[in-house]
Amino acid sequence: MTSTVPALGTRTAEGSALQAVLLDMDGTLVDTEGFWWDVEAEVFAALGHPLDESWRHVVVGGPMTRSAGFLIEATGADITLAELTTLLNEGFEDRIGHALPLMPGAARLLAELYEQAVPTALVSASHRRIIDRVLSVLGTHHFALSIAGDEVSRTKPYPDPYLLAAAGLGADPARCAVVEDTTTGVAAAEAAGCRVVAVPSVAPIAPAEGRTVVTSLEEVDLAFLRGLMTEMR
Repeated sequence: MTSTVPALGTRTAEGSALQAVLLDMDGTLVDTEGFWWDVEAEVFAALGHPLDESWRHVVVGGPMTRSAGFLIEATGADITLAELTTLLNEGFEDRIGHALPLMPGAARLLAELYEQAVPTALVSASHRRIIDRVLSVLGTHHFALSIAGDEVSRTKPYPDPYLLAAAGLGADPARCAVVEDTTTGVAAAEAAGCRVVAVPSVAPIAPAEGRTVVTSLEEVDLAFLRGLMTEMR
């Protein structure tokens, strides 16, 4: 977990109190949700169990233990959870080693948050080994800290990762803006009491109280995120 925490300096003259921005990784900053499904499909095909496309919405956005466990049970494949987790991580690392496309607007948003010294954390259900590979492309300097799915006892959809990130930044969860792409991640952020911007990647996400839905990160900038806090007053 990275540890350099910038000062909380995001109050506007109007009194808006955005204290931190917490960002999901897969499908939010990097266009990798399809990578995970492709790897899962390849691994299970090699085991003699083709995956049903309808399962894609079940496994997207969740912790690997849940996704892998579901696929083992659904297919009846003769493989342990530990063995499957290793194969999936290895397959994913191989893919991002060849290409790691960013989502539209991701680089611009990260640059703006960094330039304006907004405390920012990367919060993902992916394992640390994967997050560190992605951070080398996104730029570690963009994040004061990062939380991996294998570093918490309960990952998304539980609030624990977002509560840990907020605490690490010295921020009130209610004054944190979270950007997520899946219902699992949105549920975790909302359970933590954060304001949520949903940018759906694989499955639709409906607007709700305390939740704003946009079609792309290109619609999101610092003024937009500060505006979410202003709406709370």
